[in-house]
Amino acid sequence: MYHFVTHIRVVAALVIREMAARFGRKPGGYIWAVLDPAAHIAFMALIFMAISHRPAIGTSFPLFFATGYIGFQFYQSMARYLNNAISANRALLTYPNIAPIDTIFARYVLQLGTTAVVAFCVFTALALMSRTPLSIQWPYVIEAAFAASLLALGGAFANCVLFSRYPLYEKFYEIVTRPLFLVSGVFYLPDSLPHPARDIILLNPLTHVIMLFRKGFYPEYRALGFDPGFLYSIAFSLVFMGMVIFTSSRGVLRGR
Repeated sequence: MYHFVTHIRVVAALVIREMAARFGRKPGGYIWAVLDPAAHIAFMALIFMAISHRPAIGTSFPLFFATGYIGFQFYQSMARYLNNAISANRALLTYPNIAPIDTIFARYVLQLGTTAVVAFCVFTALALMSRTPLSIQWPYVIEAAFAASLLALGGAFANCVLFSRYPLYEKFYEIVTRPLFLVSGVFYLPDSLPHPARDIILLNPLTHVIMLFRKGFYPEYRALGFDPGFLYSIAFSLVFMGMVIFTSSRGVLRGR
């Protein structure tokens, strides 16, 4: 029990440290965290409004792209932030009271909270600008955010080790994962694609995350092809395998 409480205190202290390092002591850092995704959503909405008369579902282009982009960011922002948790905190790991996993959990808590606040601000702004009130089914939204964060967490456990051992792997990972934004259903509905493109896209667990996220904003969306069993089997498998790699590589993580 004592060790558990100690880890909780360490994680809380690391969260405060990460907040100060990431956002600074001025409000500008926090404002930019909201403005950056809002600018991306507005840009995509303007482009597709010029091409098409209406989005793939609903009547609002900004809402359609926001549901895709924010749903994707619950994974992407988390993955980017967690993958270098060890390398960014290497000096702190010389202290015996700070375990490598503490740095992972601290960044996990901070990023999940940050993305949740960003999502709240973006969708509140869209609700205020919309002529019709948003009908949000929160269980779908919360579940999608949690599933996305699990995928990122599982991958990060392994990547923190592999990035330290194999610098070339980090470059390879960045190249391979770059198209994820295009093949995850951010700006289209995967279930509307023809066969076999739909079946291929549905092999990507992030596609299921975004479909689930959109179900929370569009009651009429049927999300054909959404498979929670597939999504969670991938997510928990990544967490399990990542934890095995992570816990068996303490020397590598501490730079020994």
